Amino acid sequence: MSNTTTLANYLFTRLRQLGVEAVHGVPGDFNLELLDYVAPSGLLWVGNTNELNAGYAADGYSRIKGIGALVTTFGVGELSAINAIAGAYAERAPLVHIVGTPNRATQDARVRVHHTFNDGNFRRFGQMHAHITVAQASLRDPSTSPEDIDRVLQQCILHSRPVYIEVPVDLVAVYVRAANLRTPIRLPDPLVTPATHKALGQIFDRMYAAERPLIFFDGECRALNIHKDVQTLVQATKWPTWTSSYGRGLIDESIPNFQGVYKGAFDTTTVRDSFERADLVLCFGPHWSTTNSYALTAIPKPETSITFTDTEITIGSTVLRDVPARWIVSQLWQQLDPSKLKQYDATSHEHLREKESRSLAFSDVAKDQGIAHDKLWGLFTNFIRPGDIVMGETGTAGYGVREMQTPANVRVFVPVTWLSIGYMLPAAQGAALAQRELRTTVNGNRGAPGWTSGRTILFIGDGSLQMTVQEISTMVRHNLDIIIVILNNDGYTIERAIHGLKEGYNDVARWKYLGAPSFFGADENAFTASARTWGELENILADKKLADGAGLRMVELFMDKEDVPGGPLAALMDTEKQRTESLKAA
Repeated sequence: MSNTTTLANYLFTRLRQLGVEAVHGVPGDFNLELLDYVAPSGLLWVGNTNELNAGYAADGYSRIKGIGALVTTFGVGELSAINAIAGAYAERAPLVHIVGTPNRATQDARVRVHHTFNDGNFRRFGQMHAHITVAQASLRDPSTSPEDIDRVLQQCILHSRPVYIEVPVDLVAVYVRAANLRTPIRLPDPLVTPATHKALGQIFDRMYAAERPLIFFDGECRALNIHKDVQTLVQATKWPTWTSSYGRGLIDESIPNFQGVYKGAFDTTTVRDSFERADLVLCFGPHWSTTNSYALTAIPKPETSITFTDTEITIGSTVLRDVPARWIVSQLWQQLDPSKLKQYDATSHEHLREKESRSLAFSDVAKDQGIAHDKLWGLFTNFIRPGDIVMGETGTAGYGVREMQTPANVRVFVPVTWLSIGYMLPAAQGAALAQRELRTTVNGNRGAPGWTSGRTILFIGDGSLQMTVQEISTMVRHNLDIIIVILNNDGYTIERAIHGLKEGYNDVARWKYLGAPSFFGADENAFTASARTWGELENILADKKLADGAGLRMVELFMDKEDVPGGPLAALMDTEKQRTESLKAA
């Protein structure tokens, strides 16, 4: 390896070393020279339809590959993407936002150039991003830029949150020292002290004393990179195990003691009682947003919980600081003595209910009956295969997907916290691209088992689709294997449930959705189909062109505008219907 390299090549080489194989983004005048180095660095330039979609797509990519990247231009480009970056920060998606900026002389002279506020202040956009990224670097000095890049990238993977790097045009081709490239960027080794061993002992004392223990794992297990250790512990203890919606698919959901999504106040009485009577709940990677915790009702009682976050363990009301989750969770299963655990058969215990939405057969429904949420997700369960990525957009689709029972090695994306409508379609593009890369590495004997034949399946409402529909063209352009199932319920049904059941502001234009593949450049033989009844849906799902085909496939399901899945949306819809009737009566 040469002792020097260009700054751009250094940056993109570092991304390659971390596992990035594709860069999302949109060209702009301040990043064009930077983009000249993407392909020569061995990276795929995706080229999205706009920066917001690029941010969403890089987010979806990162949740599958472990890190993602996007490149935008200064000012207008980066602000177009900022909503996506904020969502990635909220939900802990590790992505690198690289911004091409004006040259240093222009910035130093405060020249009033385009894409600015015309006041000579070039720091405003970086200041905005400082609030929604975990680390930032405004590269100015070639002698320190490699270290600045390494610092920021390490923070990205350490915290599983976005970072921000500004690259001035005149620095792109400047030579920098390349010596650091010989040493991979690594996370710091956990600091193990007497305090961490003491914390481990306290946890084991509680585990061995527990009579009615449970395990609850949440989506931040991905960000903490502890999901494999949690699964090993679940299998070793055989304790009843529940998840949040955000945690879906992070462990093998086919293991006997996995019970499904805990819904708090919206769950059955027997399930709620099991949490109330539990004398210990091991809670891994919690993310207590209102959406993810069923309006904060699915949070286990603090007095019986041991909660594992990044560097803290909370036992009841006691917070043990500086205890790294990656270390202590790995030690739990490695040092566990199963003979000391109280006998507790999760498969036969009286309080455990059947798992979520067990699969239904089409023989269970009338073929001429209209499609409705109460059976849709159970019927689609049979369609899901190991290795699939299943995505449910904010709205009825997101609430329906979280009810599905899935086989092993299925990743599930559902609304968690940010809930930016339209996110899932570009995220599906990024996730499908990452899935294809993993499939390639598996066949090349470098990847993990289980990704040899997965599909990306997106469930999305008509209103959400209209937000980011252009990204279908990127799916077609890169020949990605994606199935899009459109729930056409004539507008924003989730908003109707919240307020305005009959109001026009919750309507959307009625598009001819199945014309989208053709309009966006798909092959004329691309699979499209629509269904209004169970019989029509049965025929569609039985079609091998849909189930086993390649490229973009699209299915449109027509549903009633006031039909929603059970749970929180159903409760909201009932309340809004009552309010609407009261107004009518008055």
